[in-house]
Amino acid sequence: MTKREALTYDVIIVGAGPAGLCAAMYAGRGMLKALTIERGAPGGELLNTDLIEDYIGFESIKGWELAQKMADHAKKFGADIVTDTVDRIHKRADGWFDVETARGNSYRSQAVILTAGGTPTKLDIPGEKEYAGKGVSYCAVCDGAFFKGERLAVVGGGDAAVEEADYLTRYASKVHLVHRRDDFRASQIIQDRAFANPKIEVIRNTVVPEIVGNERGVTHAVLENKTTGERSNLDVGGVFIFVGFRPNTQLVDAHVDHDAGGYLITDNRMMTSVAGLFAAGDVRSQLTRQITTAVGDATTAAIAVEKYLKSLREGDGKSHK
Repeated sequence: MTKREALTYDVIIVGAGPAGLCAAMYAGRGMLKALTIERGAPGGELLNTDLIEDYIGFESIKGWELAQKMADHAKKFGADIVTDTVDRIHKRADGWFDVETARGNSYRSQAVILTAGGTPTKLDIPGEKEYAGKGVSYCAVCDGAFFKGERLAVVGGGDAAVEEADYLTRYASKVHLVHRRDDFRASQIIQDRAFANPKIEVIRNTVVPEIVGNERGVTHAVLENKTTGERSNLDVGGVFIFVGFRPNTQLVDAHVDHDAGGYLITDNRMMTSVAGLFAAGDVRSQLTRQITTAVGDATTAAIAVEKYLKSLREGDGKSHK
C-alpha cells in the first residue's frame, strides 16, 4: 500500500463515543482545525445501550438517539469525523504526533485527545451476544434500574463484580454472584460488605457456559460446577458480566503513565505524562465511567488543548497550521 502524505491538523481526536464527540464539538467552538477518527458509527458504547435514564436533561432516551444528537451537535460546529481504525499514535522527536490508520492514511498534529474507550471482556458463550441489551449487561449503574424486583446473576470475582453485585441489590430481589474459583480477587473490605448483604448469594467454583432466553429477553443462566461437571439452570431476568475491561490504550507506541488496570493517568487538564497527549472518558483512570464523566473529561481536554497550542505558538513563535 502506497503511503499517503500526512494531513495536518491542530488536534486529532481518536474515538467518537460521548467523550470524542464532545471534544470535537468544543474543538469546533474553539476554532481549532480538528479531525475525529472513529472505527465505526459515531456513538461508541451508546450504540450498544438500549435505554439511557441517567444522562442529565433526558429522563429517558435511546442510546442510538443520544448518539445521533451528539454527532449532529458536534457537526454543527464543524466537526470532521472520518470512519477509519487508528493503528498507531507516535510522538516524534520534534513534538508532533503522527497518527496512522488501517486504511493507509496518515495524519499529523501537535495535540491528540485519546477517547478510544475500552472493551468489556466477554465470556464468548452462546446467548451472550444474542441477549446483549436484552438482559445481558456489562454496566450495573447503566442498566440496574431496569431490573426492579428481578433475580439477577453477576459473573466475576474481582472488585468490579463484587461491588456491582452489591449495587444491584438496591433493585433486584436476589443477586447470585457466580465465580469460577473458590477465592475472590476482590479486596477483603469489598467482599465483607457485599457478602453480609442478605440479598446476595455466592456461588463458587462455577462457570456460566450458556445464557438462555426468549423473545422477551433472558430467562435463565446455565451453571456448571467446575468440580463435579454438574449442570443446572438458574432462573434470572438478567446476567451482568464483570470479568474484565480493557482500555484501548495500546494505540500509543510510547510509555504513558497508567494505573494497575492500564488506565491512563492525567493531570487536571486531562494531559497524560506525554506532553500534548490528552485522555478523556473510559481510557482515563478515575472512580467511575459514565456518559456524564466522559463528556466532562472531554470538555476539559478540548479547552486545555486550545491553551496548550497557544502556549506552543507563543513559545516558539511559529504558526500552527
